[in-house]
Amino acid sequence: MDEITILQAEILGTLASPRRLEILHAIANGPIEVGRLARLIGASQPNVSQHLGILRGVGLVEATRDGREVRYELVDPDVMVACNLMRSVLERRLAHLGAIVAGADSRERSNAPIPNHSNPR
Repeated sequence: MDEITILQAEILGTLASPRRLEILHAIANGPIEVGRLARLIGASQPNVSQHLGILRGVGLVEATRDGREVRYELVDPDVMVACNLMRSVLERRLAHLGAIVAGADSRERSNAPIPNHSNPR
C-alpha cells in the first residue's frame, strides 16, 4: 500500500468525529481562540482542546500564539473543499433515498383497498 493512501486513511479517520468536523467548520471562518471556539460550538474548553490536539497531530490545524492567547487555523483551506464535497455527496444520497421512500409510499397508497364509506341499512 502506498504512503499517501495510509495518510489519507489517517486523516479520514480523524474526520470521523462529528465534533471535529464541527470544529473545522468553525475554524474555516478564520483563526479563533480555544475559549471562543468552545463557546461557539457549545462544548467545554478541555474537550475542544483535546480535539484540536488531535487535529494538530494530523496536520489539519496549526496553533499560533498571540500574547496570552493561542489561535487555531486551518493549515490548508482545501480541507474544507473536501469536507464540503463529501457533504454534497451525502445530501444527494439522502435526497435519492428520500425519493425511493416517497415512491414506495405512493405505490403502497395506490395499492391500498378503497374504504367503503357507504352506510348499508
